[in-house]
Amino acid sequence: MATLLDFRRRIRSVKNTQQITRAMKFVAAARLRRAQEAAIAARPYAKELARMLRSIMSRIDEPQHSLLAHRPEERILAIVLTGERGLAGAFNANILRKAHDFFRANKGKKLSTIPVGKKGRDSLKKAGFSLIAEYVNVLARVDFATAREIALLVTDLYAKEEIDSVYIVFSEFKTVMTPNLVVTKLLPVEAIRADEESAEKESAQVDYIYEQPEEQLLGKLLPRYIETQILRAMLESSAAEHAARMTAMESATKNAGDVIDALTLHMNKVRQAAITKEIIEIVSGASYGA
Repeated sequence: MATLLDFRRRIRSVKNTQQITRAMKFVAAARLRRAQEAAIAARPYAKELARMLRSIMSRIDEPQHSLLAHRPEERILAIVLTGERGLAGAFNANILRKAHDFFRANKGKKLSTIPVGKKGRDSLKKAGFSLIAEYVNVLARVDFATAREIALLVTDLYAKEEIDSVYIVFSEFKTVMTPNLVVTKLLPVEAIRADEESAEKESAQVDYIYEQPEEQLLGKLLPRYIETQILRAMLESSAAEHAARMTAMESATKNAGDVIDALTLHMNKVRQAAITKEIIEIVSGASYGA
C-alpha cells in the first residue's frame, strides 16, 4: 500500500508537470497572437491577387501559359504542411489522416510529396512515399523566401511536365477550437473555381485599367499567385498549430489539477485512517492496562 510519503512525492511530480504545461500554454498563446495576426493580414492580399488574376484571364480569349496547361492527372505532387513538434493534441495526426485519405483517393497514380514540417516529413518518409524535397524548421518563423523557394520548385516541375498537378494539404486557421482541414488544388491554375463563384461575380463588377498587355501581366501574376498561396497556407498552418498546442496544454493543465485533487483526497483518507488506527490502539492499550 502506498505511504503518505509516496503520495506527497507523486503530488509534487504532478505539480511540476502542471507548471510546465501552464508555461507552454502561455508561450503558445503569445505565439498564436502573432501567427494569427500574420495569417489574417495575408488573406486580403491573396484574395485581391486572385481577383485580379481572374479579371485578367477573363479578358483573354484563350490564356496561354505553362501553369495553365491541363493534363491527365497521372503524376500528382502533394505539399503536406504539418507541425515541427508534438504536444499539440491531434493537430499533426488530423493533417496526416487527411493527406492519407487524399492518397487513397488517388491510388494507382504516381504520387510524390513535399513535406513542410518535421512531423510530416518523418511520417511520410516512414510510410515510403517519394519525397521531392523536404522543409523542416520553417514554420516557427514563416519566411516569404521559403514560400518562394517551394513555389519555384513546383512550378519548374510542372512547366517541365514532370508532374501533372499539385495539391496542398494544410490546416486552415478558423478559431482556436475549430481548425479547418483543407486540400486545395494549386496547379494547374483554374480560371474559375467552384468555391469562388461569388468572388468571381464580385470581381466582374470591377473594371481594372491595365497599362501593360494582359498576356504580359498574366505571365507575371501567375508565379506570384502560386507564391502567395503557399505563403498563406504556411501562415494558416502555423497559427493553427499554435492554437492546437495552446488548447492541448490548457487541457493538460486542467487534467493535472484534477489528478492533484484526487491524490490529495486519497492521501487525506489514508492519513485519517492511520490516525484513527493509532487512536484505537492507544485507547485499546489504555483499556487493557486499566
